Amino acid sequence: MHITDIILKKRSGEKLSKEEIEYFINGYVDGNIPDYQASALLMTIWFNGMDPQETTDLTLAMVASGDTVDLTGIKGIKVDKHSTGGVADTTTLVAAPLVAACGGRVAKMSGRGLGHTGGTLDKLESIPGLSIEQPMEVFQDLVNKIGLSVIGQTGNLVPADKKLYALRDVTVTVDNMSLIAGSIMSKKIASGADAIVLDVKTGSGAFMKTVEDSVGLARAMVDIGKLAGRATVALVTDMNQPLGNAVGNALEVQEAIEILRGGHPGDLKTAALALSSWMLRLSGLADSDEDAMLKLNSALESGAALNALRKMIEAQGGDPTVCDDVKKLPQAGRLIEVKAESGGWVSEMDNTEIGISAMLLGAGRQTKADVIDPAVGLWMKKRLGDKVAVGDVIAVFHVNDERNLEESISRFKAAIKIGGGRPEKLPLIYRVVE
Repeated sequence: MHITDIILKKRSGEKLSKEEIEYFINGYVDGNIPDYQASALLMTIWFNGMDPQETTDLTLAMVASGDTVDLTGIKGIKVDKHSTGGVADTTTLVAAPLVAACGGRVAKMSGRGLGHTGGTLDKLESIPGLSIEQPMEVFQDLVNKIGLSVIGQTGNLVPADKKLYALRDVTVTVDNMSLIAGSIMSKKIASGADAIVLDVKTGSGAFMKTVEDSVGLARAMVDIGKLAGRATVALVTDMNQPLGNAVGNALEVQEAIEILRGGHPGDLKTAALALSSWMLRLSGLADSDEDAMLKLNSALESGAALNALRKMIEAQGGDPTVCDDVKKLPQAGRLIEVKAESGGWVSEMDNTEIGISAMLLGAGRQTKADVIDPAVGLWMKKRLGDKVAVGDVIAVFHVNDERNLEESISRFKAAIKIGGGRPEKLPLIYRVVE
């Protein structure tokens, strides 16, 4: 078997075999296939695509390139949730405690953020004392005892994805459905979950800007899950405005806690409940959406969901009293109101620019070496379709370092469009792909 034959076969539009895909992945990870030949194959895949079986074979070959997590020490069905990323997307911190309070087992390994705002780990680390570094035996014990734990990725998971992604980035082959789906699902499968609920974003703050492309990505990932023997469902959800009101790490933790205490009805809570419903159903803990929602709302109203989060925080070394007093989370030194300069309806938001505004304050990273300030960010006071008058507060900026403040506010103002007519309301959930 030779890599040149594999490149030629794919260039001709033919289907690659499982053995050919494994040969490529193993050879590239081992250093026997050079970057220029791997680049050539990636480009042929970009042009000619891969079918569901090829995509699954690629995913599983990447999984086999490194360590895999054995979660057999956790009783019951282990369910994971993954979002393709967005602004103010704090669903994990709401959904995981909800599912745990209903008897689910959420064993989640997350990553850090690069770009708009922090990742789930960065948000959790804004809780004083909390450690996302836990030994595997402790991680599994926590999930058995309290139903959830969220930690950083351990071991050498999916080295093929790390190496291939770096190459895709510099060869402009990132935006291919099979390659994106394989990258995401390889990490989910390697993390050991039995069931996976995917939140695929669409819109101005998402990687996929159109509903059609987002549904295509959702379908590709669900197909991989099915062929790999994992129960998998994907929801295609809107990211044309921040999902929650808070954009920034400690601020997002605060909003999640307040939702679990019964506050903040809105898109973030609705999306978290929808994802939680599917997590319960794939776990065998609910027969229908109606059944799941009854259990979830009971967990909210009784305080059981908030208590599950409190237990996880305490078990991982954090201060559980933040669940009772969110002011114990990191606080910014200065609050600045950003006001509307014209009247009308909030008709459009450039969500990526809103995320960049928060990043410029220190809530996200431009490079992996950047240090996040957990206290900073912004809190939205207006949403799409809201009517505003001149001088109304659109958002409150939470600021420490003011070096990029002027640019941050300028970009934020440019991202908010205020028009003369009320815009059509966008769906929050566009599609469920089973």
